[in-house]
Amino acid sequence: MKRFFDFSIALIAVAALTPILICLAILVRFKLGSPVLFRQMRPGLHGKPFMMYKFRSMTDARDVNGSLLPDIDRFTRFSSFLRKSSLDELPELVNVLKGDMSLVGPRPLLMQYLKRYSAEQARRHNVKPGITGWAQINGRNSISWEEKFKKDVWYVENQSIWLDMKILILTIAQVYKREGIHQDGHVTAEEFMGDLDHGH
Repeated sequence: MKRFFDFSIALIAVAALTPILICLAILVRFKLGSPVLFRQMRPGLHGKPFMMYKFRSMTDARDVNGSLLPDIDRFTRFSSFLRKSSLDELPELVNVLKGDMSLVGPRPLLMQYLKRYSAEQARRHNVKPGITGWAQINGRNSISWEEKFKKDVWYVENQSIWLDMKILILTIAQVYKREGIHQDGHVTAEEFMGDLDHGH
């Protein structure tokens, strides 16, 4: 039932959003460069890797030696618009159609974090990762990573089609209001998972 729900909604969304996706692709190409899509291996169901797609949100600006500039120097006003509106995540609908992701589930982090989760936190991989999730509508970047992982596990234990519908509706409302997008002093995943790796 969940797979049918995911596929149906994603197919309708892709069909309805095709003009927007084309316009975004053109804007990304001219404002940020190519390739238009950012591709990266992420852990899926049971940690199995899959290729996740997003619109690129940074330029490839380099210094005189040809090295990439720091992220902050490659992040533009258009980049900020993509992130705050969550439009950069629309290509993940393709991942949903392919069956790599669900519309709702724990957000997929990086492959190198797999060995750093506690046994309890690793339960977040007992379901497919999602474009949005319980943690995203309950604080997103305004809550700690410990709390995010707890909410991910709560979703695993309580998932249902009705809960997915509630999360999708609240996600749309949250994106519209742009709530929880950024929090000053927020610890990044890299910083938090690095702390875990060092036993802190």
